[in-house]
Amino acid sequence: MREYTIARTYDAPDFSAVEALPIETLLWCPEVPITAQAQICYDETALYVRLSAQEPNIRAEEQTQTGMPCLDSCLEFFFAPIIGNNTYLNIEMNPNCAMYLGIGTDRYDLIRLLLPEDGNLNAQANRTEEGWELTYTIPVSFIQRFFPEFKAESGAMMRGNFYKCGDETVQPHYFAWNPVEQEQPDFHLSQWFGKLYFE
Repeated sequence: MREYTIARTYDAPDFSAVEALPIETLLWCPEVPITAQAQICYDETALYVRLSAQEPNIRAEEQTQTGMPCLDSCLEFFFAPIIGNNTYLNIEMNPNCAMYLGIGTDRYDLIRLLLPEDGNLNAQANRTEEGWELTYTIPVSFIQRFFPEFKAESGAMMRGNFYKCGDETVQPHYFAWNPVEQEQPDFHLSQWFGKLYFE
């Protein structure tokens, strides 16, 4: 099981100083010329996430919170904030910041959450020379709506995984940070989440 330390930030996040973790484990498909990375840091008020992909053929069709961004070029973060509780939040976004936000213990009891129109986690997506990148902020207060005991503090730990997929892209693909030992495509398996430690 992979581990990552979430860096503490005291000012606006400087992702140039935050260690990147590779979303490099290829799953359920032939090799494709795509790579992806994730970075995450925190303060007592929020988690700050930056995801990036080097992807030659970007698909970005979905535009709203009611679509399925996983059909497009998509970067995803799933995390279970409380140790001993398999309930997780999943955030999936495409290059338009179209988002699937859900909560559950697996894909079969997943509940989709819809935020107000202006409540897209302050997400921003940019095209780059080699692909695209995505940043967003997850307020601690939002996590505490579902997990009241959660705190972003030094010494805490949660479990999670980062994914890159594109079900209907020119080259369908599935990548994960922590390996998913499952025969059929399924990211919604918290037993394969890695460990995320708060610095």
